[in-house]
Amino acid sequence: MLTQPNSHRLRKGRHSEIGRAYLITAVVNDREPVFADWRLARLLVAELRRAHEQQQATSLAWVVMPDHVHWLLQLQADNLSSVIGAVKSRCARAVNQHTGRQGQFWQTGFHDHGIRDGEDLRPYADYLLANPLRAGLVEDIADYPLWDAYWL
Repeated sequence: MLTQPNSHRLRKGRHSEIGRAYLITAVVNDREPVFADWRLARLLVAELRRAHEQQQATSLAWVVMPDHVHWLLQLQADNLSSVIGAVKSRCARAVNQHTGRQGQFWQTGFHDHGIRDGEDLRPYADYLLANPLRAGLVEDIADYPLWDAYWL
């Protein structure tokens, strides 16, 4: 039986609340830098936007890194696992169709951090958007094409 690294850390029986903000991280299987190709990254962006347009989640900020995505959202419908699972599934199908890839695309599960009611969301967005800077991908976030934030 194959297991994913750190899969033992995934929370069982995850609980989510409509209206609560969450900081999400989802990682590509084997940390393959698939999204270094901006055309493939745009397929993921389209799925984040679809979730927003379908009122499943309000996107507050997101950044697509070469091998993972960070998404600050406010849950609007269903439950967190269903929303994230749908985004990951649709993205995987789109990337696989575009590239002819097969097999598992995303690592199992995702990491989430529920943000307390009334807590300022801006520091979370700032931290999330600084990822390309910390990774040394750019010196100025304005030079990185794969991010968006409600505040900007």
